[in-house]
Amino acid sequence: MWEQLGKVFSGLKKGSGESASGECPADSADQSSLALWTTTAVDGHRVDVFAPGSNEDLAGCVLFLHGHGRVMLTENTTFSRLFQQHKLCAVCPDGERSWWMDRVCTEFSPEISPQDWLLEQMLPFIEERFGIIPPKIGLLGISMGGQGALQLSYRYGGQFPVVAAISPAVDFHQLYGQGLPLDEMFTNIEDARQATAVLNLNPLAWPRHQWYCCDPSDTEWLDGCIRLGMKLSSSGILHERDTVTSAGGHSWEYFNHMAPKAIEHLVKGLASY
Repeated sequence: MWEQLGKVFSGLKKGSGESASGECPADSADQSSLALWTTTAVDGHRVDVFAPGSNEDLAGCVLFLHGHGRVMLTENTTFSRLFQQHKLCAVCPDGERSWWMDRVCTEFSPEISPQDWLLEQMLPFIEERFGIIPPKIGLLGISMGGQGALQLSYRYGGQFPVVAAISPAVDFHQLYGQGLPLDEMFTNIEDARQATAVLNLNPLAWPRHQWYCCDPSDTEWLDGCIRLGMKLSSSGILHERDTVTSAGGHSWEYFNHMAPKAIEHLVKGLASY
């Protein structure tokens, strides 16, 4: 199973496979929300920015971490409408296939880990562009980016106490040895396993508002999500999770279906700061 999934991931290119957003052609209302996206570059990396209105009216900022297919949200009407509806700005950097880890991935940068780059580049960018600083920045991620969002919040729970992860690829270590960038980031599969979110929980500094979900038919990633939930519960860490709702497996049909719940969680959490 994992060898087959590895072949799928290694063959992913933007616009195919996991990259397909599953969106229908946008109507006029959808186009108005999509028009609020702009694209810029920060430290040589693409960054998509969603600005729904004046900075004074913003309810907070969403830092979105994409999946392995590197699908951004500039053409996604579901998430764009929700950002606009809830007066959330969003910043979506292109992290390549880096898994958003605290390990250097040369595909992203040979000099700095993606996680450190987010802290050193994205936080100042968000503050300069929108006047927003942590903890008013909520983390949102899908698949590879879902586990990346959890990882970042687990390491910096004070800065990022609000996090939502859709179909997080918690057991990413199972893809080691499949010809992906993971192979150069870790020495072996056990080294990769030690870096998973399940083994990097801090019972004294966890994010106070965390939510994640996984389709029960998502056979590749469900077990890791269930294992994470068991670890959170046994550690007494408050969280919300949904591993019951089914709407298409590991696909954009499911990601879009769960988007309202994810955004609602972020809005509620950010409102407490």
